[in-house]
Amino acid sequence: MAGLLVLPAFADTRFPLRRMTRNDAPQGRGVCVIRLQVDDQVEVVLDREEALVRTLAGQDARDEGSECNAALPGREVGGFNFEVLEKRGDVQLVEAPSRRNGGKVIIRVRDPQGGFGRYILRVSWAMEGGPPSETRRDGDVGRGDLRILNAFWGAPGRNREVTRLLQDRMRDGRLRIRASNEEMGFDPALGSVKALTVVYEIRDRRQEVKIPEGSFLELP
Repeated sequence: MAGLLVLPAFADTRFPLRRMTRNDAPQGRGVCVIRLQVDDQVEVVLDREEALVRTLAGQDARDEGSECNAALPGREVGGFNFEVLEKRGDVQLVEAPSRRNGGKVIIRVRDPQGGFGRYILRVSWAMEGGPPSETRRDGDVGRGDLRILNAFWGAPGRNREVTRLLQDRMRDGRLRIRASNEEMGFDPALGSVKALTVVYEIRDRRQEVKIPEGSFLELP
């Protein structure tokens, strides 16, 4: 009789996200900073005021003071942004808040180096009732003048669309983002030199720009 194959069960760790006591978050924006020690592979799910860390391989992850200045709304949000502040391995944004996933943020971390590595991840979003944008001065490009029409990240024949990501990163009609796997949340062409290609429109004039990997895109 053949022996039974026993698969390891995924371990889940659930903990509340503490309320920030500092007042250094941008006005009008919700911010969550996730601080974890990760051994091998985990999936992190942020849901309103708590985090679920599912250990896919290795030892259970350890929380090191993850905190938010406000609870995630539990729905699709505007101005969503994901940043990797510290890492030792690979970090990928799997899902941003949407109606389909109930407003959750899902992040995957892979740390193949052995032992625990420190990770600091930051998500932010526009809160309803935030402050109005600054008064427009003569000669300024105002809010609404810049439109991101299409954007792709990757190498020739191996790229993925990131139009929505760039649209969500705009602040008061401006965009500043680094062309990197960390900013885009994934690597569509492992081992290849990549570029960020953006088609945009300012005051009804369409333009295209190609930003090499590692450089910054600033519009306008």
